[in-house]
Amino acid sequence: MFGVLLSLLNFLSSSNFCSFFRAIAFFFNRLAISSSSKRQDIYLQVQEELVRRRVVKTSANGKKRSYSCNHCFSQIVICGECGEMFRRLHRNNRGVKSIVWRCISRLESTGLECHARTINELVLQDAVVKAINQMLGDKSNYQAQLQLNIAAVIRASQATAIDSIDEKLMALQQELIQKANSKEDYDEIADEIFRLRELRQKTTVDTAARDEQIKRINDLQDYISQQTTYLTEFDESLVRHWIKQITIWDDRITVELKSCVSIDVDI
Repeated sequence: MFGVLLSLLNFLSSSNFCSFFRAIAFFFNRLAISSSSKRQDIYLQVQEELVRRRVVKTSANGKKRSYSCNHCFSQIVICGECGEMFRRLHRNNRGVKSIVWRCISRLESTGLECHARTINELVLQDAVVKAINQMLGDKSNYQAQLQLNIAAVIRASQATAIDSIDEKLMALQQELIQKANSKEDYDEIADEIFRLRELRQKTTVDTAARDEQIKRINDLQDYISQQTTYLTEFDESLVRHWIKQITIWDDRITVELKSCVSIDVDI
């Protein structure tokens, strides 16, 4: 008994005890998280919301611009010439009031020379309506493209499954305990456990992003199949829900959807 206590005291006083304790703490923490699927779903939703709120656009000149949700077109209208964002402006030309969008490079010093046209907000709204109607008018082709996009998202997703990582963690934790009991060095195993822990967290977030992307594509497929008429007026909610970016060129506007579909509209 005395020998066992002595061995235990020697182990507790060893320099490796902290690493061992952290590994064991992580093991039980992982069990607590995986015990509730509902808790895992909440975790994924929180991660997605945090990413959404941290959205910061980086302009072509490297300047970062904070997220703004004041208008549905904010930060998604991009200049095709210089890559800068467009800014919303209220114009009063000889008593005639209008709302226009102009490239930031033409409004402030960005280090970029730009000759992009100023575009009326009504033209932007009309381009969105035309883009969606173009998609609705060619349902079969766009449905096929969306199906290909789903396959591409799945192929591009991280191949390492969470279950596989969990199996490796379990094996390493068992090996760590065995080496600790036999007083062997286990620093490398502890480091690998922490590396796999970080990989598991990243994989969880990547999986959530992949699932959200597939959901968007499926939602758009449902919208296309269920929509029986063309749009007759602009709907701001459609922009917030479907559109990722609008690029302004000299002769056209490219509307890029969140489901990885791009549609050109002549202007």
